[in-house]
Amino acid sequence: MISPAQLHILQHSLGVDEYGHGRQYRNHFVTGEGSTDWPHCNALVDAGLMTVRRNHPLCGKSDCFNVTEAGKQYVAEHSPKPPKISRSKARYQRYLEYRDSFDSFRHFLAWDADPERSRNGGAE
Repeated sequence: MISPAQLHILQHSLGVDEYGHGRQYRNHFVTGEGSTDWPHCNALVDAGLMTVRRNHPLCGKSDCFNVTEAGKQYVAEHSPKPPKISRSKARYQRYLEYRDSFDSFRHFLAWDADPERSRNGGAE
């Protein structure tokens, strides 16, 4: 079992949120001896959840840590579940995701409530 700080380092290294959600758009964490994160990263290496390249030239001679497949699996299995949200808040979150396609929230609500769209599986 790893600490919450170490789980956060894994999540941050992968570019996901505190629930492990989001596209994993990176896989590195750069830190050096003397920082507060460095011992955590080394503990993650010892646990097999990260690898390290010491004194990496592209990282200003700091250490570059990468998440292993086991680390990715750990994030997926041990990140907390997101809190439950109301139906209306979930609808607004959907709007935020697609807002560039609509003139206003009102326009989105009309589209979202269209029973024809629902019958077609969301296709227009």
